[in-house]
Amino acid sequence: MFQFKQFSIEQDRCAMKIGTDGVLLGAWAPIDNNPFSILDIGTGTGIIALMLSQRSNAQQIDALEIDEDAYEQAVDNFENSPWSDRLFCFHAGLDEFVEEPEDEYDLIISNPPFYTDDYKSENEQRDLARFADAMPFEDLVEAADLLLSENGILAVIIPHKEEGNFIALANEYELYPIKITRVKGTPSTEIKRSLLAFSRNETATVLTNELIIETARHVYTPEYIEFTKDFYLKM
Repeated sequence: MFQFKQFSIEQDRCAMKIGTDGVLLGAWAPIDNNPFSILDIGTGTGIIALMLSQRSNAQQIDALEIDEDAYEQAVDNFENSPWSDRLFCFHAGLDEFVEEPEDEYDLIISNPPFYTDDYKSENEQRDLARFADAMPFEDLVEAADLLLSENGILAVIIPHKEEGNFIALANEYELYPIKITRVKGTPSTEIKRSLLAFSRNETATVLTNELIIETARHVYTPEYIEFTKDFYLKM
């Protein structure tokens, strides 16, 4: 079990364990538009949906998970949280979910699977959770275009090397970047991840910054501590 300040998460049945990416996106995703409805695509343990339940007043927080074990675990984690009345998990793939969209969402979040390399491990379930062929970026952007409300925001975390591709793809669907945070593990390492937020409304200036996680092993930067202190017990 992984204990956060306001909720806990069981993850023994999930191929994708809680990692920095999910926590970063959950803490970073913009909620300035005061979302009423939120959709978490590929929820895994449910971590990001739970973090948004804590951070926002959204009344409808839906999550989507294709893997049966992960889906059951997310449902349990939702039910055991203080916000069980606002959280709902669908056991479906994105393609099934968008066939008959019933709702629009003010915030769509996703920490999409993204190993694009030809490497596959012995664990097929983990591979499915990691590989881009489980959910191509194009499917994600297309779904966002269909499901986002007029002032809705799409927020994702992806490998930094994919940033240009993802922005170009979003542009084809008239979704424009409004905020970009590039993440480095330490001051001397390369940028590893990009946190990207998009809206239907093009802005003249995109808010762009950088976040460094630690200066040495387990010595976290003040920015990262500020970012995660509402969630991590030891921050």
